[in-house]
Amino acid sequence: MRRLLVLLAALTLTACGQAPAVQEPGPAAAPPAGFPVTIQNCGRTLTFDRPPAKVVTGYHPSLETLFALGLADRVAGRTNFSESAFLPGHRELYARIKEISPTIMLPQKEVMLAQGADFVLDNAMASFDAAGGYATVAELDAAGSPVYILGGWCSPRETLEFTLEDTFTDLHNLGRIFGVPDRAAKLAAGLRAGLDDVRERVAGRPPVRVLATDGGRGPVNAYGGAGLTHQMITAAGGRNVLEGVEGDYTEVSAEQVSAAQPEAVLVSEYATLRGETTPSVRAKTADTFAVVRNSPAAADRRVLALPVAAQHPGYRNLLAIAGIARFLHPGAFPA
Repeated sequence: MRRLLVLLAALTLTACGQAPAVQEPGPAAAPPAGFPVTIQNCGRTLTFDRPPAKVVTGYHPSLETLFALGLADRVAGRTNFSESAFLPGHRELYARIKEISPTIMLPQKEVMLAQGADFVLDNAMASFDAAGGYATVAELDAAGSPVYILGGWCSPRETLEFTLEDTFTDLHNLGRIFGVPDRAAKLAAGLRAGLDDVRERVAGRPPVRVLATDGGRGPVNAYGGAGLTHQMITAAGGRNVLEGVEGDYTEVSAEQVSAAQPEAVLVSEYATLRGETTPSVRAKTADTFAVVRNSPAAADRRVLALPVAAQHPGYRNLLAIAGIARFLHPGAFPA
């Protein structure tokens, strides 16, 4: 027994006397291939050491753009989309992602900061207005949640300066940020081929005079000769009857709209706005035709509902151009 106690004591002393192994710090993990990536957005320089893995998206076209790039698995939170139809195959992806806001707007400041996002993608500055209770771009940057605004819609002036090329720039930038540049290049090439096809089909055909409106009998909510919707009309073989109005979404007098004599009308389609029900396409169309009652568009009842999501930055606007062109120039697209 004594020998056993001595042996146990010796083992205990030996164990107590052993210093814990000291592990030398290993080398820092090397950035993935292609990183770091530096991007310019809204006058800010964004640098990414690795692809974002916990993304929050704002208004739906930003989420759709990530879906198109095959990045649904990177999105941890999204806002609500219930204003019009989903693009094919997107509803299922959307349903798998946690909803962090019941409207198209990002959640209020405290909730937004609590998401712990490593990237925030949106297509306007409205969800970053401190006066509205939202986290600002600077606050999110400081929290490690850098913000990227699609389409360069960083200020009212830059919204008017939008061109369709800005959408292609966004696709390539996102491809670099997420480490999928080849995927982005392939998507951009396909969209550019589709856009070129539309332009070739409508080339040489007389432009159709188009009024793009969001309804109203006076003043009329309409789209002027600057910005995204104007670019879409032009690419689809139309001529914006309000091209002389410097504005994207703006108000125009009923008299000016009536005198414009449109041959076709595009009506913005969305069922809700920030959680509130909005007038239907049918109601807005009735108001519009009442204003332009003596126009060719009213005589022919020629109208196309255009999802408002396609009138915001995101790859959907490039898809929508073909639909507008088919509406304006059906003869250019034989069955």
